[in-house]
Amino acid sequence: MLKLRDGIVELYRKVASSLPKDVEESLKLAFEKEKEPAARENLGIILKNIKMARQKELPLCQDTGIPVFYVKVPRCLGQERIKETILEATRIATEKIPLRPNSVDVLTEKNTGDNTGKDFPVIHLEETEEEHLVIELLLKGGGSENIGCFYKLPDEDLRAERNLEGVKRTVIDAVLKAQGKGCPPYIIGIAIGGSREHVAYLSKSQLLRRLNEDTPEPLLKELEASLFRDINSLGIGVMGLGGTNTCLGVKIGVSSRHPASYFVDITFSCWALRRGRLIW
Repeated sequence: MLKLRDGIVELYRKVASSLPKDVEESLKLAFEKEKEPAARENLGIILKNIKMARQKELPLCQDTGIPVFYVKVPRCLGQERIKETILEATRIATEKIPLRPNSVDVLTEKNTGDNTGKDFPVIHLEETEEEHLVIELLLKGGGSENIGCFYKLPDEDLRAERNLEGVKRTVIDAVLKAQGKGCPPYIIGIAIGGSREHVAYLSKSQLLRRLNEDTPEPLLKELEASLFRDINSLGIGVMGLGGTNTCLGVKIGVSSRHPASYFVDITFSCWALRRGRLIW
C-alpha cells in the first residue's frame, strides 16, 4: 500500500495547489465580463494567485479545508485498509505540503496537528464492480462551509411551496443571507429529497461535477440555468464587492422523498473549488 499512500499524498498536493481547469476557465471568463472595478481587480488577484500556487506547488489558500474523500473500492480490496492508508497519507501530506492542521477535538478543543481525528478526514466508501480504485478528494474550506443552509418545505416566511419554484426561493434566500461571506464567486451544490442526512451528502457531492457538465435531466438543467442567472443578478459580486459575478455554477441533485418531507440542502464552495481524482 506504500505506492497508494504516496499517490494520495500527491493527490493532496495537486488538489491544494492547482485549481481544476474548468473552475479556472470560469474565473477567467468572469474577469473578462466584469465591469465593476473593485470586483475586476479582485478577480485579477485571484487569477495571479492561482498561477503562483501552481508554479510553486503551494496551497491556493491558507485554509486548506476539511478533506472529504469519495472512494469507489473494488471488491478485492479491504475498505479498512483503504481508510488506514488515507489517514497515513493525510498525516504525511499535512507535514510535507504543508497543509494547515484543521482537525480540532470537540471535547478537549485540542488540535491534533495532523488533520486526523474523529471522522476526520471525512471518508465516503462505496463498493464497486470496477477493477480500479477511484479516489476523489474535495478540500472544503471552512468559510464557505459555514454559510450552507437547510430548508424544509413548505416555508411560510419565504412563501416557498413543495415544488421547484419553492426550491428557487430557498436558494436565493441562502445567497442573500450569505451576503458575500465565504469568498464568492460561489459554486453552489443543491440537493432536493426526503432524508436529512442524504440531502446533506448529495448537495456537497454536486461540487465534484465539472462546471461545464450538464445534467441529463431537462427540468434540472433548466433550474440550474435559471438559478445561475438569478443569483448573478443580485449584485453581491466577487468577495461581496458588487458586480455581475456572484456565482460560477449551480449543480443540483435529487433523491426520492417521503410524502411528508420535502428537504432542500444548499452547499457553498468559495471560488477555490479544490477537487481532484486518483485512479489506482
